Amino acid sequence: MPILGLAPELYPKKPAHFDIEQVIRPNILALHPYRCARDDYSEGILLDANENALGHSIPSTSTLEPELQSTLGLDLHRYPSPTHDPIKKRLAELRGIPGPEYVFLGVGSDEVIDLLIRVCVAPGKEKILITPPTYGMYSVCAQVNDVGVVKVPLELSGDTGEGGERGRFSLRVDEVKKAVSADPSIKLIFLCSPGNPTGTLIPLSSIRELLEYEDFKGVVIVDEAYIDFADEKASAVSLLKEYANLCVTQTLSKSFGLAAIRLGIAFAHPALVQILMNTKAPYNISTPTAALALSALSPSAIDLMKAKVSTLIKSRGDLLRGLAELAPLGLGSVIGGNDANFVMVPVLEKNGSGKPDNVRAQKIYKTLAESEGVVVRYRGGEPGCTGCLRITIGSEEENKIVLQKLDSSALTMPEDGRLLCRALSIPSIKLQLPPLHYAPR
Repeated sequence: MPILGLAPELYPKKPAHFDIEQVIRPNILALHPYRCARDDYSEGILLDANENALGHSIPSTSTLEPELQSTLGLDLHRYPSPTHDPIKKRLAELRGIPGPEYVFLGVGSDEVIDLLIRVCVAPGKEKILITPPTYGMYSVCAQVNDVGVVKVPLELSGDTGEGGERGRFSLRVDEVKKAVSADPSIKLIFLCSPGNPTGTLIPLSSIRELLEYEDFKGVVIVDEAYIDFADEKASAVSLLKEYANLCVTQTLSKSFGLAAIRLGIAFAHPALVQILMNTKAPYNISTPTAALALSALSPSAIDLMKAKVSTLIKSRGDLLRGLAELAPLGLGSVIGGNDANFVMVPVLEKNGSGKPDNVRAQKIYKTLAESEGVVVRYRGGEPGCTGCLRITIGSEEENKIVLQKLDSSALTMPEDGRLLCRALSIPSIKLQLPPLHYAPR
């Protein structure tokens, strides 16, 4: 059955064992997508979409936050573009892919993840494969859509170092191959690179092995939310021209610093992008989000983004060195690849055994948040992450504060929960902390 809207010359040809029509659910292939008013015309006297011709009713003197006042000048009474081609063009140029036909936009990468499951995996019959420890939304979206989850853990031993092809949190390619060979109902493989919470890159050679594995007929999805904090040659986007069974997801939430606007991206073969376009809600990306995204992808904004990423990478090194100095207080060596904008460090038993301690880690996590105004993330319940705290790289001042609080109170807290203080080598800094907000990643 042909893919509606896809030109015949754009049908995938590589790899030879991949047939996208066998991956997409039959009811999705047969779907006649909703055709919205802006698919036809977007200029002239627009009386085709039942919009309010008199515009919005928010007065210019409203109590709207000052930074949001400029959005009132946008055409908020009009439905937004269903395609946002200018944004797609700039993203294609930024990532070095052939054109906007390789780009899909979603409400955060979470919408992309959910939509991929919905179009590819039959509820109650088929499955996805994930590699714990990994981003929790893969399993959440699978459960919402009533599809099974097969788990092939990453390498959890640190005996051969961190990351790479064989170190801690590396992808066990042979085990993934065994799993998909044993269960043909697995339609999607979700890989996170750099990983969350591991911060570890998956080598392109490992990804290529799965893409070329003939027993797997589905799609390999590489979640690259943190890719700009890693080596610029590490992105799987470079493999898109060779493999139609690859989808790479990214976001403007991390390196671009635009978590609030909720813009996620899928880079994929035009055939898969067309399927996603046929299935998505008509106007999923709002006009304010699109305006901000387009500004963020201007040459000057990209230069500034790269400069801030460089600063955060330097700060990551400074934080790693600061955490290492706290080893005498029972903080272990940082684990994972440190290729993202966070680090993961195990809290050890206080008796000097060198073993990670979930109970102590949870106490420190709560003490930091509830008594010290510093919120990190407890990850001790994840495979291979016993006793671990995940710490986002903050500003220079914030990084010094978290080290100071760990040194002066949290790590020196006795078993009964009372706080002790010790002499500090870290300078004291006064910082007005912003309001705390929950972030999904």
